[in-house]
Amino acid sequence: MATIPVTDATFDAEVKNADIPVVVDFWAEWCGPCKQIGPALEELSNDYSGKVKIVKINVDENPDTPAQMGIRGIPALFLFKDGKVVSNKVGAAPKAALKTWIDAAL
Repeated sequence: MATIPVTDATFDAEVKNADIPVVVDFWAEWCGPCKQIGPALEELSNDYSGKVKIVKINVDENPDTPAQMGIRGIPALFLFKDGKVVSNKVGAAPKAALKTWIDAAL
């Protein structure tokens, strides 16, 4: 399962109302570190298929959700469980560190 693009309009349905934990990647096209972690997130979406959903929201195209979440720097990763933020992480990290972070939050 690949990462799923979400928008301000679909955020609540895809993230807050999801029946499994969701990792949200706040990113932008111009952000180098965002592009660095992209492939790792794609791999993790396959590793966690059916257990954790990984979604991406472009902060330039969807400014409302990042503003509501208080996002100041990207990449910003938020882990939602039962519709609430249980953990967050700012900045790029290797796949192993991202996996450790997700596992710790589950």
